[in-house]
Amino acid sequence: MRIELSETAVSKVQTFMQEHGADKEAGLRVAVLPGGCSGFQYGLNIEDTPEEDDEILDLRDGIRVFVDPFSAQYLEGVEIDYVTTMMGSGFTFKNPAAAGGCGCGSSFTI
Repeated sequence: MRIELSETAVSKVQTFMQEHGADKEAGLRVAVLPGGCSGFQYGLNIEDTPEEDDEILDLRDGIRVFVDPFSAQYLEGVEIDYVTTMMGSGFTFKNPAAAGGCGCGSSFTI
């Protein structure tokens, strides 16, 4: 499985992990959840340890990513960035498997 984080996203995740008091076993959970205005939505969370059936990715700068089996089927090749605009800031997802999405950018269809 391949998931990429931009330099900006890595920096933000590291900041969140430090604020969370995360140790070296902790990681970023990237998930796909049913819901949102287009059918699926992305979820991000800092977790102390992976679940037993998670796929664990060791990305750049020591970032670990945890992906559950359901989410893995929708996340292959996704690129995660952190952007700041006049409307606000947050994580964005570029998903090659997505057939469509909504205006807010946080939900998608397959």
